[in-house]
Amino acid sequence: MFSGPPADPAAPTGPGTPPVAAATGVPSARPDTSADGAPGRRWTTPVLLSAAGVLALLIALFGPGLMGRGTGELRIPGAGLTTVLRTVLFTALALHLGELLAPQLIRPVRGRPRTAVRSWAVYASFAGAAAAAGQIVQLAAVSDLGITETYGTREGGLLLLMANGLALAALCARTRRPALALAPLAVVIGAEALRAHPEAYSPEIGAALTVVHLTAASLWTGGLLYVLRTMRLWRGTPVAARALLGRYARLAIWLYVALAATGTASALRRLPPDVVFTSAYGRTLLLKLTLMAVVSALAVAARRRMLRDTDPSVAHRLARREHAVLGAVVVVSAILTAVPDPHWISTRP
Repeated sequence: MFSGPPADPAAPTGPGTPPVAAATGVPSARPDTSADGAPGRRWTTPVLLSAAGVLALLIALFGPGLMGRGTGELRIPGAGLTTVLRTVLFTALALHLGELLAPQLIRPVRGRPRTAVRSWAVYASFAGAAAAAGQIVQLAAVSDLGITETYGTREGGLLLLMANGLALAALCARTRRPALALAPLAVVIGAEALRAHPEAYSPEIGAALTVVHLTAASLWTGGLLYVLRTMRLWRGTPVAARALLGRYARLAIWLYVALAATGTASALRRLPPDVVFTSAYGRTLLLKLTLMAVVSALAVAARRRMLRDTDPSVAHRLARREHAVLGAVVVVSAILTAVPDPHWISTRP
């Protein structure tokens, strides 16, 4: 399946076979060691993930208000909840697209273990569908419309299309041809691009830029997560793990170029120079650029360590930090979609 290479039925198993040896034939010297090499510390991962989730939720809820403080812009009702729901939606896209991309990088790796990480695509897409449906309910409440009437609005109709597309993608992920999910996911990305650009000034250009930007961002973030999960599973075969990270790094360069080009073009279109520091959009964009600079530094550092060392553990640790910052970028990107259009407070004609 597209969700990863199949398990090897010929791999040795049994009560006397270490866990890594059962998958790769290579005995593991420390089968009870956690990902960071410290035995007895497996509880740290769920604790850290929970803390990161709570922090992301707080940033999403209060971020739009903090970014708009003192700007004089009109307050958008429910901006915090909107940010939370769009964060879930963007995360769902990244997880599903990443699971479609990463196995294509895994298959050519020589000497790889015949094991695959568990697929999260179904759960992610259903969560994304629920987030899109939640935005419909929120829009109906804010607009004082019925659900049926909300479907008739431009934004309500696009959100309905996104919810159905993600639900269909989840169903496709359960079939023997999970690549079929590419079609509904493409519809979701297109609908989000149209929803995010209702402005009267050349919305088609903005939508096209968003399609490329959102696709590249989803592939980068989701693909890296799948690669990191696979490398952890392959820690008994460092040569294969290093090769996989190298294949991803080469693709990530082109994804980064696409992100930088479309992000720059979108910023020049949407953000008047005179409100860069005095609008919520401008402040949020500056925060996103700062986080992207950190991501870039971590990615370069991971690539250098990967080229220098045969042991991929250090590069893996740097890549995990890169992915953590990318998670923050996803939240900040969701805030960008919930703050007011900066053209409303610009003094430019």
